[in-house]
Amino acid sequence: MTWFKRESNKIVVPEGHEVRTEGLWTKCPSCSKVIWKADLDANLQVCPVCGHHFKFDAQQRIEQLLEPGYELVDLELRSTDPLEFTDLKPYKKRLAQAQAKTGLNHAIVNAVGKMGPHDVVLSVLEYGFIGGSMGAVEGEAIARAIDRSLATRHPLIVISASGGARMMEGITSLMQMGKVSIGLARMDDEKIPYISLLTDPTFGGVTASFAMLGDLNIAEPGALIGFAGARVIEQTIRQKLPEGFQRSEFLLEHGFLDAIVPRKELKGYLINALGWMTAAEPETASEST
Repeated sequence: MTWFKRESNKIVVPEGHEVRTEGLWTKCPSCSKVIWKADLDANLQVCPVCGHHFKFDAQQRIEQLLEPGYELVDLELRSTDPLEFTDLKPYKKRLAQAQAKTGLNHAIVNAVGKMGPHDVVLSVLEYGFIGGSMGAVEGEAIARAIDRSLATRHPLIVISASGGARMMEGITSLMQMGKVSIGLARMDDEKIPYISLLTDPTFGGVTASFAMLGDLNIAEPGALIGFAGARVIEQTIRQKLPEGFQRSEFLLEHGFLDAIVPRKELKGYLINALGWMTAAEPETASEST
């Protein structure tokens, strides 16, 4: 019976052929609306229909928050392969692919500059670099940002987007949790402000260390934040988790966050927060002299 049989005729795409409209539209995963890419870019990667916050890369965040004339620092650091690790592919190959994809040597971009009238040190995790995971070099990059804040007494802002500590570096990556936390404790002793912004997603050793140690912990709307994944937790406790568990709104309701700030309001919110967080700094400095 071949009445309904269709001959397989493959469409051969000529070399160099591309669809003119490819990449010009994107579908919102929240409301399923199709959005003109230029409109999404103009709206800081936030859906103009439902307000869903798309992922925002590190360079875009820096350009959004800092005034022109900022300086990128610590770019020369480069991730290595201390364990010569291989899973589905060699870790060296993963690093090379991530570096080619993002143009970065590691998953953190540090910058110094002004946010409104305030001098700040900004450290941003790049999720596109192996899921923004934290290895030895990432820990060193944040430690250098902390040292820079300690030396200048400028506030530190860290923006997290990460799957957690990088398993390909084993215990070396886990040690960064303590290393960075000790540095932040020094900042607390010196009363230098530290603001932590958690974005979608922030998980694992990043959540368990610097992401939750801010003097002010804030998040974007709908951000997925936690330590272990929801499915792992459900399998462990053998219970169904509440609706919206690990979303920023749930965490705010239960006291894990201080505020949820939409991306378009973020810069103004941070400038205002830095205003009252640093208001006593000149007086304190004069007293110590």
